[in-house]
Amino acid sequence: MTPVTVFKGKTVAVFGLGKSGISTCKALLAGGAEVVAFDDAPAKVTEAEAAGIKTGDLRKFDWKNVAVLVLAPGVPFTHPAPHWSVILARIKDVEVVGDIELFCRERRARAPRSPFAAITGTNGKSTTTALLGHIVTKAGRDGAVGGNLGTPILELLPPSRSRTHVIECSSFQIDLAPTLDPSVGILLNLSPDHLDRHGTMRDYAAVKERLVTGVEHGGTAVVGVDDEFCEAIADRIERGGGKLVRVSVKRKMVSDGIFFDGENLLELSAGKQAASIPLRGISSLRGTHNGQNAACAYAAARALGIGIGEIDQALRTFPGLAHRMEEVGRRKNVLFINDSKATNADAAARALETFKDIFWIAGGRAKEGRLQTLERYFPRIRKAYLIGEAAVAFEREIKHHLKYEMAGTLEKAVELAARDAAASDLREPVVLLSPACASYDQFPNFEARGDTFRKLVRAIA
Repeated sequence: MTPVTVFKGKTVAVFGLGKSGISTCKALLAGGAEVVAFDDAPAKVTEAEAAGIKTGDLRKFDWKNVAVLVLAPGVPFTHPAPHWSVILARIKDVEVVGDIELFCRERRARAPRSPFAAITGTNGKSTTTALLGHIVTKAGRDGAVGGNLGTPILELLPPSRSRTHVIECSSFQIDLAPTLDPSVGILLNLSPDHLDRHGTMRDYAAVKERLVTGVEHGGTAVVGVDDEFCEAIADRIERGGGKLVRVSVKRKMVSDGIFFDGENLLELSAGKQAASIPLRGISSLRGTHNGQNAACAYAAARALGIGIGEIDQALRTFPGLAHRMEEVGRRKNVLFINDSKATNADAAARALETFKDIFWIAGGRAKEGRLQTLERYFPRIRKAYLIGEAAVAFEREIKHHLKYEMAGTLEKAVELAARDAAASDLREPVVLLSPACASYDQFPNFEARGDTFRKLVRAIA
């Protein structure tokens, strides 16, 4: 745990008592703050009380002595409308922050300039966070990995000069971290996502940009420059005099930076190759998108002072993440891939461009983006199996382009796809769960959806 001492002796209000909210309360209490916590769900309030946390309805609370409101990232801050707790805090002129901000303030008070890498982007941030954390620990360093990925940041050990924090940051968390100042900031890519919480693509991009423009003095910003938003952000950082490493996987537009040529990571300096690491044959890093993830992790590791040989060895032992193009089984010649984390079309594109002869399971609760953005990958798809709320809408988009069946449920889709793939005369057909949708129509989260897919695959005779 990281005790938050910067609010010692002060009253702190906390709203949102999920995993990160509870850890925030405990960290504040450990640092000597007085905490009052609340949630709209009575069961969450009861759980907090059972954990020894003082609770109280913040609508009836005297805000006069409240120093700050700590908001859980899942609670609306600005869009579609500020939560009532945010409105109350603004009326009372109380600052609203999140747990990432608390960590940043504690870091500056406890161990300024301690190694701290923060990672964001629309897609790939969890894999890049896990990969960089793997590189750090394989290099013999004390690594603390978490944030939006798994362990809440305040549950990790405290910042110190000998400990490297590798933290995934969602746009919601960045929005609540006004002084976010990592020593290394990574922005992978930007495409439409979470616009219901940010209003417009421009606003969403502006929030993400703060992670790399806020890098502490002397630190390094790593930016993937293969989309127009990130390319413009990189240009602004460079014009501002910040230390910048550009990363490209689509077109060789970096004379100084990291380029993935489809098989190798190339470190370029003044247009000349300074180092090369092959990625071919590393199954956990298949595909161009994982080339980008690896390139950004490589750039960050170099900025943290880790040697090329150490990075090379770590890349080869990276196990990958569950639900991110995870190989969950092989039945005779049929390969089964769990890419349940692909909750939008852009994420699904990364799997579709990686494999051929695909029997594609898609659908769920639709988010931003439509399947028309995936048309260039349709020749790779042998047949689609549509599930969930989005099935009818997806049918309208693909019926003139692809063979398909309306499967309805994941169970039925796996049955049909496995049957058709096994009956094909293809050398290595791939049954791919890459839904291009959120899971909330039939599953509580993408993890549960992926776990179900894995169980179904393992149950196939």
